[in-house]
Amino acid sequence: MIKATYKKYILNFKNPSGTSRGVLRTKETWFILLEENGKSGIGETGLFRGLSIDDVPNYEEKLIWVCSNIDKGEELLLKELFEFPSIQFGLEQAFLSLRSKDSFELFPSEFTKGNESISINGLVWMGDKEFMKTQIKEKLKTGFSCIKMKIGAIDFDTEIALLKSIRNEFSSNEIELRVDANGAFTKENALEKLSVLSALDLHSIEQPIKQGQLEEMAFLCEKTPLPIALDEELIGVFTESDKKTLLETIQPQYIILKPSLVGGIAGSKEWISIAENNNIDWWITSALESNIGLNVIAQFTYDLQNKLPQGLGTGGLFTNNFTSPLTVANGALHYNNAIQWDFKL
Repeated sequence: MIKATYKKYILNFKNPSGTSRGVLRTKETWFILLEENGKSGIGETGLFRGLSIDDVPNYEEKLIWVCSNIDKGEELLLKELFEFPSIQFGLEQAFLSLRSKDSFELFPSEFTKGNESISINGLVWMGDKEFMKTQIKEKLKTGFSCIKMKIGAIDFDTEIALLKSIRNEFSSNEIELRVDANGAFTKENALEKLSVLSALDLHSIEQPIKQGQLEEMAFLCEKTPLPIALDEELIGVFTESDKKTLLETIQPQYIILKPSLVGGIAGSKEWISIAENNNIDWWITSALESNIGLNVIAQFTYDLQNKLPQGLGTGGLFTNNFTSPLTVANGALHYNNAIQWDFKL
């Protein structure tokens, strides 16, 4: 007999972090805790306020429902939770954790043995010019060869000047530059801005215009001089047929998968399968989870063996994250087994 409970936890940012949706100081998250025959399982339901499709008033009620209906079994619960992708992912994690020999090693591999690492991009948060410049220098100093910069919050010309200053110092062979507009451009000015950005030899741009404008996004993906990656566009698309329609209509160059936002492991695998059938490349990104959620995303990502730099957080954004073997060195995420997990709520 499985016993299920859940707990809320507030993660505190070390520094207020700027996004196009405002400045983040805290991030609330929840954990699903399973117990059976003396064994425990942990899963994080990483709701992202203002972005997750399941950011609804009855979110905690749904968690209560999951815990009181845990005897329905994983498969049936996941089906019934199709409109709650973050809870789906937390539940997948918790069951994987419960069944694993080690609650934290869910996809045993050369990564979890500490023999191999995952190449990741260094994320530069939005802010004023000096703050962003400082972050860029820090990322380069710590060995990142792929940098992702969020744009769209400050003046476009200032952002272009920042990107130019990197390019003047480092060629695209030395530093891969990705930008994320979080839908900040309009359909009227997007193509012009993409042309300006393409002169800087960038790898790609995420979500240039707001999601839900399928015809406009399809037009941009067809005409763009700079590869486009869909991100927010994938949120709230639940059925396999709707996913197919979306990708076949827009034909993006890349898609970006945040498991907490697209239905966890099963949801991500479905998107990947459809993308690959349409010759669309992809990578995986975390979405401000604690080290519990990041751990599962990292192990799952390594298992998929995608060689592009992945968008995996480092766990270092929060003052009260959980001690874990996940460490960053030389632009890669490592699993250092000399560091023990310390998960206390």
